[in-house]
Amino acid sequence: MRWIGVAIIGVGLIFSGCAQSNKAAKNRPIHHLADGGFKNLPGARAWEAGFFDMVVFFADMYFDSEKVVNPSDHVLPEYAVQFAAATAPYPSVTWLGHAAFIVRTGGKIVLTDPFLGENAGPAGFGPKRHVVPAMTVAELPNIDVILISHNHYDHLDFPTLNALPGKDRVQVVVPLGVGAIIREMGYSNIHELDWWQSQTFDRLNVTLLPANHFSGRGLFDRNATLWGSFAMYSDDVRLWFSGDTAYGPVFKEIGIRAGPFDVALVAIGAFEPQKIMRSSHVTPKEAVTVLSDIGAKQGIGMHWGTIKLTQEDPFTTAARFKAAARDQGYGEANAITLKIGETFALGANPTH
Repeated sequence: MRWIGVAIIGVGLIFSGCAQSNKAAKNRPIHHLADGGFKNLPGARAWEAGFFDMVVFFADMYFDSEKVVNPSDHVLPEYAVQFAAATAPYPSVTWLGHAAFIVRTGGKIVLTDPFLGENAGPAGFGPKRHVVPAMTVAELPNIDVILISHNHYDHLDFPTLNALPGKDRVQVVVPLGVGAIIREMGYSNIHELDWWQSQTFDRLNVTLLPANHFSGRGLFDRNATLWGSFAMYSDDVRLWFSGDTAYGPVFKEIGIRAGPFDVALVAIGAFEPQKIMRSSHVTPKEAVTVLSDIGAKQGIGMHWGTIKLTQEDPFTTAARFKAAARDQGYGEANAITLKIGETFALGANPTH
């Protein structure tokens, strides 16, 4: 039943935005629509799939969604996770699974795209995670800043955000339009940014940057809120977080205007079938191209091995990422994949 529910929502998300206005306005940013919605920048890939493609996809995923078998070494043991998190240095990242990381930089503890819940969908519907998160909400350190790249259920999870303590203290950075849903959960320090806008927290600067994706949590809110990627700048590391994105020329612009970066947390999963996914997600090979375009010395793969959103084998993704880095001359050692729960000290590893 989970995939039936998400199928209805997914088809609605795809087709509900077809009639959106795209009129040019003299003083309106190019990615802003006349009706208040948003769009990707020129050069982004257009949607290719039709209604029948989506019906077949959701039917296949419904029957395949329970068949994931996790490798025995994919997740760190609980004691190892707790030790690594308790002793983590600055700067470092700890992968909680999917796109959720604890990032320690600039004297702050940052939580990205917090999805620690069971399902990526409303009211128990949607794909179910096949591996538990590295930590529960209660086990997380005291979070200073939350970054949310867009409002999809696997990146903005109600159960996780509702359960987090310190709502009157934590700073939440979101794209335009996403603040309302965060405010409803009791958070009071919310910073809504447009692309290329920044917010500074003592020694940490956070800048929202473009990405090629879309937004929506229901049948009729397609692209009503913005999406994006994030740069985190501090005196100890320059870090980029991709959120969800397809490939496009915007990454060379990011490299010129916002790069280079020491490390990038880059999505490498959820890319099959290409006819459906190529307009919103990169392949592992394209992820390496993104890393080169933005000038990232190293890339840590994310958005894989946690929840089966698409049809590829999730546990071939990491190998494909490393092979692409080798084949493209980026350096296999610079295409990093972590175990869930693993902490990675930034700036202490080989670069290309």
